[in-house]
Amino acid sequence: MTYVITQPCIGVKDATCVDVCPVDCIHTTDEAEQYYIDPEICIDCEACVSVCPVSAIFYEDDVPEEWKSFTQKNREFFTSMTDEERRTFRTRTERH
Repeated sequence: MTYVITQPCIGVKDATCVDVCPVDCIHTTDEAEQYYIDPEICIDCEACVSVCPVSAIFYEDDVPEEWKSFTQKNREFFTSMTDEERRTFRTRTERH
């Protein structure tokens, strides 16, 4: 299981969740409308949930019905990328 970033993040893209993630699994691109959690890397620590200013992050099983599609949207953000594209993500220490 993993955590999922949902609709309230769209247009906000507050990076507080990125800063607290111990495994650096939350990413976006300049073109993307929100942040996404990589389900292959997320360790279910819940650190991102309490710091999200718009309450957009839910445990996969707890995503509200109207935002269930965001579970797949988060997965597809990462699976649609090549390994080379994924390597271009800056780590948390590179962002500061």
